[in-house]
Amino acid sequence: MNIPEYKNKPYFIVGSVEMGNTTTKCILTGVSLETGMSYVINKTVSMSRDIRPPKPGETIFGATLDGTELTREAVTELVRDTLIKCHKDANLDIKDELDFVVRSTGVVAEMESPDQVGDFVIALANGCLIAGVPPRKMTPPMSKENQSAKLQPFSFADKVVFVGAVAGVIPPLGSTGVEMVANEMEGELAMAGIKEGAKWTPVDFRNPCVTIDFGTTLDGRITSDVPPDAPNPFAKTVGNFCGLAGAIPDAIVRGTGLVHQRTGTALDIFGEHSVSGGLFSRGNQRVVDEYVKHCHEYIDIRIVPPERNRFGRVPVNARIAKESGVAMIGCDCGENSSDLPRLIEIGAEIHKKYSLSTLNEVVDRVCTRMALRLVDVAVEEGLVLKNSSIGFTGRAAISGRKPEYILDGIIERNLFDDPNDHLVFVDDGLARGAALMGRCMNSLGKPKNPIGGVRGGPCIMSRRIKIGK
Repeated sequence: MNIPEYKNKPYFIVGSVEMGNTTTKCILTGVSLETGMSYVINKTVSMSRDIRPPKPGETIFGATLDGTELTREAVTELVRDTLIKCHKDANLDIKDELDFVVRSTGVVAEMESPDQVGDFVIALANGCLIAGVPPRKMTPPMSKENQSAKLQPFSFADKVVFVGAVAGVIPPLGSTGVEMVANEMEGELAMAGIKEGAKWTPVDFRNPCVTIDFGTTLDGRITSDVPPDAPNPFAKTVGNFCGLAGAIPDAIVRGTGLVHQRTGTALDIFGEHSVSGGLFSRGNQRVVDEYVKHCHEYIDIRIVPPERNRFGRVPVNARIAKESGVAMIGCDCGENSSDLPRLIEIGAEIHKKYSLSTLNEVVDRVCTRMALRLVDVAVEEGLVLKNSSIGFTGRAAISGRKPEYILDGIIERNLFDDPNDHLVFVDDGLARGAALMGRCMNSLGKPKNPIGGVRGGPCIMSRRIKIGK
């Protein structure tokens, strides 16, 4: 009988529990402590719209983008069941074999304020606890002695202090310490996950970088360059992304009547895999271009104006972002998705007059243009440097033919000498980011295969040790 490597070699096994607007996932990743490479061991995905309805006496504290109502108890149960099923399928024991759990949520768009997200995270944590995760596997260890015997030989916890930097980047702190955007943590995990995923490619994806997560909602961040002689080796967060992403193709698809009017998504029809090759008939190309142009008349992509407290339905603190010098780049449809019904109408018209393949092509092109417009705003703000890398994750950027079209657009813009060496597409960015965040909290870096630091530069461990002293 074959015993998987993660059972008999030193592996750091992290569970990422993530409840999004469309899907709720538990993804188990194993990081080989010998090589620093990470592998997806198992993935359990359920649709967030299938969460049980609120029972009498429960308080509804929020809703997903499509209006599915959430209570703390229902979220707790959904997380518990997903976590238990994922471990059972992978034949892993939650108490003994799981090393760390990171939980996150993308369901922030309907929250009134960033504080409400706290309520949500507590519900996620309770789900983990009820499933049998010990509390110490959800927080950074106080010292190396507190880590398990398996991790200690690979840990640098006695040499460096975890200061909150993940993947060599310090989160943005507003002048008041308030979060500038409700899905800040998601943006951080997506950035970390894209950096980790890029380890499987020849691209040196370290700072400075632009990382964009096109889930149902948009998140991501832009990091700064770090001069080699800077006293602080960490990059700063100089830009944030927020607003709508996959919700836009979802609206177009809802117009067809082939999916549920309220909770249907583009995933239901086109799936989440990327395809390449095969040419789209030129004859229809003009039709597609017209529709894409028409859709983009309603899509608003720009720096979030300081007077807005929501953009694309995501609560933001744009004034503080401006004062702190962080570029907040948003994507909306009308004002706070007021024009999504227009996109539903366009989807209905395409479906009535043309084929599904035309609809698919319009969706891919609309998402591609959204991605490129976001990059254009970052370029205008002077945030894309010659040594920057650009990374995408999330279904509205990596499914269908979007990666191919986005690459074409980046080549056209002449931002880099060799665009292929500056662009990556990563699946499951959040889960990979969770595994990396777990490693950062446990100081399990790999100086020979670093993720922190600057493109082409050395590992920053020695500079961190120096600062610590």
